[in-house]
Amino acid sequence: MKKNIHASNYRLVVFEDLNDGSKILTRSTIKSEETTKWEDGNEYPLVKVHISSSSHPFYTGQEKLVDIEGRVDKFKARREAAEKARQAKSAKKPAKAEKKEEKAEAQKIG
Repeated sequence: MKKNIHASNYRLVVFEDLNDGSKILTRSTIKSEETTKWEDGNEYPLVKVHISSSSHPFYTGQEKLVDIEGRVDKFKARREAAEKARQAKSAKKPAKAEKKEEKAEAQKIG
């Protein structure tokens, strides 16, 4: 094995899930300027995460919508606009079809 390729500055760090407020104490090399007191009374570096296994739908089995940057709202707005455009287009088609039928009948008569 190669030597000196792995980090050597592991320390205890608290990760806080911003969705449900749960905290996990684990070892990490991540740097953080914030600190928090853990259940044992010691103070550890704090890293805030948007989602973790305690709030992720795959692990919780719940359909929970997590939208940080409005992506879901943008998608829904695009989908609604497309649906309206589709309905407007389908509303115009029958009118054109009726005109074609009228022309066909007029040609039969004439």
